Amino acid sequence: MIEPPITTENAESLLGSDELDLRQIIKELWAGKWYILISTGITSTLAILWALSLPNMYTASALLAPTQSASGASAGFAQRYGGLASLAGISLGGGGGGSRTQLAIETLGSRAFIVKFVDKRNILPQLTAIEEWDSKSGSIIFDTAAYDPTENKWINGGPDESRASSAFSAYRAFSKILNVSKDKQTGYVTLSITHQSPIAAAQWVTWLVEDINTNVKNQEVAEAKRSIEYLERQVSQTSLADLHALLFELIQSQTETIMLAEARPEFVFKTIDPAVVPEEKSTPRRSLICILGGLLGSAVGIFFVLIRYYFKEEST
Repeated sequence: MIEPPITTENAESLLGSDELDLRQIIKELWAGKWYILISTGITSTLAILWALSLPNMYTASALLAPTQSASGASAGFAQRYGGLASLAGISLGGGGGGSRTQLAIETLGSRAFIVKFVDKRNILPQLTAIEEWDSKSGSIIFDTAAYDPTENKWINGGPDESRASSAFSAYRAFSKILNVSKDKQTGYVTLSITHQSPIAAAQWVTWLVEDINTNVKNQEVAEAKRSIEYLERQVSQTSLADLHALLFELIQSQTETIMLAEARPEFVFKTIDPAVVPEEKSTPRRSLICILGGLLGSAVGIFFVLIRYYFKEEST
């Protein structure tokens, strides 16, 4: 069937039909305004109640700069003999600060480090049994149904019922509040903790920086000591003068690594901007939640009115 060409009369007819439909839709929306208002009111009320039930969360963060692994003569030595040393399982630290920084970042998020940190600092109750933070006294109020702070013990076993359960609870809870990000342009690292207690958040960030520096430093010192023991055995087993000289240089390099590590507390990260107790909450944004709740309710109401209008038109 060949459709008739569009003429001025046909175009005006189509435009008139569209205009009529638009008017009818507006008319239907106005007729169903109570549905829209009721829907908006219900979702707005629910959003307000939900927003008020959410606790204030505070974020404390520290800006960290990676330290350099090696410099000067040691860096040049690592470039010359790094490949040979790696064959013997010896690290000369010639990879630069980047590899060490990445190691520290991955370690911060690892299960072993987090569990050890929570256990060492004894913060499991603050992680899993906190009810609220008292801003007046600056203290944490615990959920007494789960933890008794006066007796310092868990009710009905709690996460301390077994070592595995305690470790899992610590890792799961801490991973949710920990954030580590690295700026690709500057290489700086931002370490942050979000918690109901701003005091705890700032303290934990400070402890994390201290512990990750100590953790990586101890690893490299232990590795350097094992390398020295291995090299000393090789010295006693060879009679070649040139090889002797190389082995002694390797021993000197490892000894320098130990000396630098022991003399530098900020082994991996140097604190540029330390963590301070935040004065303003970071979440929740209650006003935004309420606005989104109202918009959602309006959208649901409008959708309902339009669907009703569509089925009414289909039935006629």
